[in-house]
Amino acid sequence: MKFSFKNDYSEGCHPNILKALLRHNLDQQAGYGEDQYSLQAKELIKEKIKNSNSEIYFVSGGTQANLIVISSILRPYQCAISASTGHILNNETGAIEATGHKILSIEKEDGKLTPEDIIPVLESHRNVPHQVMPKLVYISNSTELGTIYTLKELEELSQFCKENNLYLFMDGARLGHGLTSEISDLTLEKVAELTDVFYLGGTKNGALIGEAIVINNQELQQHFAFNIKQKGALLAKGRLLGIQFLELMKNDLYFDLAKQANQQAMKIKNAMQERGVQFLSDTYTNQIFPIITNDLIEKLSEEFEFYVWKKIDENFSAIRLITSWNTGDEPVNNFIQIIKKEL
Repeated sequence: MKFSFKNDYSEGCHPNILKALLRHNLDQQAGYGEDQYSLQAKELIKEKIKNSNSEIYFVSGGTQANLIVISSILRPYQCAISASTGHILNNETGAIEATGHKILSIEKEDGKLTPEDIIPVLESHRNVPHQVMPKLVYISNSTELGTIYTLKELEELSQFCKENNLYLFMDGARLGHGLTSEISDLTLEKVAELTDVFYLGGTKNGALIGEAIVINNQELQQHFAFNIKQKGALLAKGRLLGIQFLELMKNDLYFDLAKQANQQAMKIKNAMQERGVQFLSDTYTNQIFPIITNDLIEKLSEEFEFYVWKKIDENFSAIRLITSWNTGDEPVNNFIQIIKKEL
């Protein structure tokens, strides 16, 4: 069977989570997220972000989180701003648009937004009331291209959003990987301080399912639970999500798993760089995008699964390799051995 570098959710979950689910399986608990595990997990997250005023809501997946957050906090005539690589634009089947909200796209090769990118969008939407109103800036960390925001970049973007009465929403499907990148100077506490809403992604970092939505802007907390219920995301057996995040937050397992995934990707990146391979983007997370010959892609495809991301020319293409919390040394070393042999 081929080893897959296609995504970071091919495996089930970390053994600690599976053991905890089994250990508490027959415990009777309140439903709809009022169980003791969910309540404890929420308090633990609040401790880690150092904000007792934030509210935490557990949902099952990233698209669900994005849809509920954006549709909940925007008025019908308001819209979101996203980089052209944004997940809400390319990989969610028009989920946001289906709720009646337009997404204004900004072309960005690195997947990151800056105030300078957003200014022209705001200036071109001043024909009130004939155009949609830009209200929410959607970013991802790490981005869909594996790049990350620095503290300075996020501070500048946060300040710009406040000055222009915009909400700042961070998609955190791979937030653990972004924060534990070897070049990151961001912390979870700073993310909570600088965003109105973000979420901690569990699905792509050791959980069976689950994302933890963190609402820092107290004005946006009111009635949010109604939106979760209305969108079919309020699980009767909310303990399923609570137990998982309780285990992930204990002893910083969440960050240890993300760091492990990053380190395995960097091993491959460094080995390829030593052989002169160029990359589509300079990443330091668990996603890398090497540009290699189509012949080498065919050779690697005999033993590994991955996505051919972008055609560069007739002879070269960029591929996407993603490592997970459970990616061991053996497949990484095997991949590197082929690279060293062929290049």
